[in-house]
Amino acid sequence: MINGAHVIIYSQDAEADRAFLRDALDYPHVDAGHGWLIFKLPPAEVAVHPAEGSGSHELFLMCDDLAETIADLESRGVEFPDPPEEARWGILTTIRLPGGGDLGLYQPHHEPAYDL
Repeated sequence: MINGAHVIIYSQDAEADRAFLRDALDYPHVDAGHGWLIFKLPPAEVAVHPAEGSGSHELFLMCDDLAETIADLESRGVEFPDPPEEARWGILTTIRLPGGGDLGLYQPHHEPAYDL
């Protein structure tokens, strides 16, 4: 039986992004050896969207109150390159990772599937 999922974030500065997940987001972790930190994520859900060709994959973190979460993370030095934007399915923004990548962050309008 499948009992979890493993998400990989590719980074131009993996050490900085690991430190970000550890320190700014305060995610618990284990050391898989040689500084390779593996982080516990909050409950998750998966959605399948139509795409042309082979498509791509994205990671969005979820929260209950986007404004409150942004304020908390900004106090920890987290950068948000995009202002919050209203979408049909939620309110979203982007977190800038130290390695230059971005993560989506959103407050869903729908009931989270992980509460089922």
